[in-house]
Amino acid sequence: MEENIKRYSDMERYELINVNDGDKYGFLGNNDVVIDEDGYLKFLILSESGGKLGLFSKPSLLEVSWDSVKK
Repeated sequence: MEENIKRYSDMERYELINVNDGDKYGFLGNNDVVIDEDGYLKFLILSESGGKLGLFSKPSLLEVSWDSVKK
C-alpha cells in the first residue's frame, strides 16, 4: 500500500480538535465523512455539541472541507 493511504479503521480513533480555539469535536468515528465517487474524502460533518448528550436539543452540524484539515 502507498504511504499516504490510511485505513478508516485506524483514522476513526483520531480526535478532532479545532486548532484555532481548542474546541473538541469528539473522534472521527463518531462523526460523518463525505466521500466522492472516486473514493476521496471531501468533507467531515461534525456535531458541534462535542459529544455531549442533549436529550431535547438537536445538535448543530458543522461541515469542514477535507482540504482544511491539518493532519
